[in-house]
Amino acid sequence: MASYTVQAQQDSTEKTTLTLAALYSSNVSYYGQATNEKLPYILINATVRFPIGLYFSAGSYKLLNYGGGLSETDLGAGFDYDFNDQFSTGIAYTRSFFPSNSPLLQASNENNLNFSAKYSWPWLKSSFSADYAFGQQNDIFLSLTHSKEISIGSLFNEKNALSVEPAIELVAGTRHFYETYTTKKNNRDKANGKGKAPVSAGNSNSTITTTVASDSFNLLSYNFKLPLSLSRANYIAEVSYQLSVLGPKAEAELKHQQSFFGLAFYYQF
Repeated sequence: MASYTVQAQQDSTEKTTLTLAALYSSNVSYYGQATNEKLPYILINATVRFPIGLYFSAGSYKLLNYGGGLSETDLGAGFDYDFNDQFSTGIAYTRSFFPSNSPLLQASNENNLNFSAKYSWPWLKSSFSADYAFGQQNDIFLSLTHSKEISIGSLFNEKNALSVEPAIELVAGTRHFYETYTTKKNNRDKANGKGKAPVSAGNSNSTITTTVASDSFNLLSYNFKLPLSLSRANYIAEVSYQLSVLGPKAEAELKHQQSFFGLAFYYQF
């Protein structure tokens, strides 16, 4: 559940806009990585964007099969700048709030600083993203995405445009967050009676072994995305599919190949 850029079909450069978004996903994806435990969720988000490129956002996540309250709350701010019709950049900061013993991979990194750059070629669109995630741990993620928007035509009437935008994304980064995740998972398992017994009876000095994250910078995942969108002047409805394949040095706890299905609706005032 990285940062979402929520926008309607046409960004306004002359007025302040409010975009409301509601999303469902069949599982949590953290830069294409997912645990063996399936965690479907819903997200509600609101973004206020000003003509100068400044915007503020707030969102809440709810895992559908874990806990009774909110699973994550995000507050963010950012600034986008368009150099011309082809090239744009942006910078954003997001502060996240998690409950104790959260099952989410990203729960140890409560802060995220993002820089992005996009360039539209005549035949495809390329985007680069750099994230510095910090909090209990510190991680760096780099993402490179190539996509192509293909117009299918209209649905029902000429005001409703139907399009598909296949994309391929490569993500590289560090894995310090995984050390905190495994520690919290062991604590949850122990509280639920799933912890391992001591090696010998009466030994009070038994230890719990956890997997420690790698300090090296490696390829994390290959992500193939296929969103189908129905859009009008002020809304977008989307059905999406994503296939993620992890890099060769992924941890055993993470599912090495995963499919994600999503539904989303954006409305801009």
